Amino acid sequence: MRTDIFARLDREPEPPKIEPPRMSRHRIALFGGTLAFYLAIVIAVLVSSWLVALDWKVMLFRPYQQWPGIHAFLDYYIVLGQRGPTATMVACWLGWRSWRQHTLRPLLTLGAALLLLNVTVGAVKIGLGRLGPHYATQIGSAELFAGGDIFPSGHTANAVVTWGILAYLATTPRARRYLSAMSAIVSLGVGLTTVYLGTHWLSDVLLGWAAGLLIMLGLPWVEPLITRAEAWIFAQRDNLRGLGRPVPSVPVAAGGPRTVLPPQPDGGDVPAQNPALEPVTAGATSTRPRAHAPHPMRSERTPVTPAGSRRPPHADRTPRGGTAPARPVAGG
Repeated sequence: MRTDIFARLDREPEPPKIEPPRMSRHRIALFGGTLAFYLAIVIAVLVSSWLVALDWKVMLFRPYQQWPGIHAFLDYYIVLGQRGPTATMVACWLGWRSWRQHTLRPLLTLGAALLLLNVTVGAVKIGLGRLGPHYATQIGSAELFAGGDIFPSGHTANAVVTWGILAYLATTPRARRYLSAMSAIVSLGVGLTTVYLGTHWLSDVLLGWAAGLLIMLGLPWVEPLITRAEAWIFAQRDNLRGLGRPVPSVPVAAGGPRTVLPPQPDGGDVPAQNPALEPVTAGATSTRPRAHAPHPMRSERTPVTPAGSRRPPHADRTPRGGTAPARPVAGG
């Protein structure tokens, strides 16, 4: 048995039995609480409540000017929340897992999560049209319905979903705990980095965290669709493979008609009109009498060769042209 690290590169002999997370009561409770938090933030921004005032205070504080020493590092750290680079890295890892475990579930789950992220977050961004801090026009205003696309924070929601999918697809409870903690730290850092750089309001980040968490908590509802999609893809693959294979011959069922030809003599061609050589169908009743193939006739004459006859001489026979041997006289 191989115990080195390269053994992990081998494919598993059969797909592992991994049970996807179920929509338990605890998970439903978390989903409901997160959804209530999501709606509360949207309403607080719509009515320009204290949350909007806090957004302006943080923006006017200008954190990037207060701590300029970490600006260069956070410019690189923010890449962990960009959809293109993070989705590519995670897709490569999950693609290797899909190949090794003979399943498409990791890749399909990532695709479903990113699709839900684009639809839900993108719809709210376009519908509310909030402007970012760098494009704000009126102090104290929520800057809604102004043609922007900043609310909720896409970087923050993407960090929650992209890195959280690793914890969601973990195969052991220990790995799930570690990956959940890692994704929480990364997404928390990405959200605060956008506030530091002045590209998002604080309320944008709060809503981004809630949006990403809603997708991760609701993924078990999408598992049946993922299972059906995987089965359909594998069925199409098998159909394409079957197109290039030769069609096997269909065996004759037991008791079915078969064409039986009688044996032919060696060295002779039998004409087709000879009734003795007509094909006979097994299991069929024929009114014509079956004729047997003629057998080769052996000559009754003794073959003669220049050396003479091959038959052994008989003592009681007189050879041609000779004299009969003398017989004893009875009573003498």
